[in-house]
Amino acid sequence: MILHYLKKKENKEQIIANKQYKKIIYESTSFLNDNNFLKFRDYKTSFEIVSIFLIMIIRINLLKDNRNKYLKVNEELVSLFITDLDESLREKGIGDMSIGKYVKSYVKKFYFRISKFPEDNNLYNNPSFIEYLKITNLIKNNEYINVSRKFNDKFDYFIKYFS
Repeated sequence: MILHYLKKKENKEQIIANKQYKKIIYESTSFLNDNNFLKFRDYKTSFEIVSIFLIMIIRINLLKDNRNKYLKVNEELVSLFITDLDESLREKGIGDMSIGKYVKSYVKKFYFRISKFPEDNNLYNNPSFIEYLKITNLIKNNEYINVSRKFNDKFDYFIKYFS
């Protein structure tokens, strides 16, 4: 009789969000490791790539038929992202007394990134996306057009993968 309390209760939206977030983390790790146009391979760069991929998935979810369901999925995705931020900052050695301040600053950065992300879903050679990439300060040698192509390819991949 008690066993049902011990099982982790997840609704359909949480299951979808977990699957999507795991894919975001996997793809961002491979994107970080497979490309040499990035200035650094550090926490900040990882945060920026995960943020871009998360914004892409949120956009894709908003295009789906069952909008209310995917609004909940997007809420779960952002919640997972914030939890992941908290855990990864703790792993970096941030203590309990200041962890909230750090998480809050990264969440503000994420929402700022959402506001600056271009409306057009075609990212290749998109002037708005290139300006967005300049804000992130990730790219070396002004390879913005090449990088925009790679992000656009990843966006197309996500659309096919999550359809």
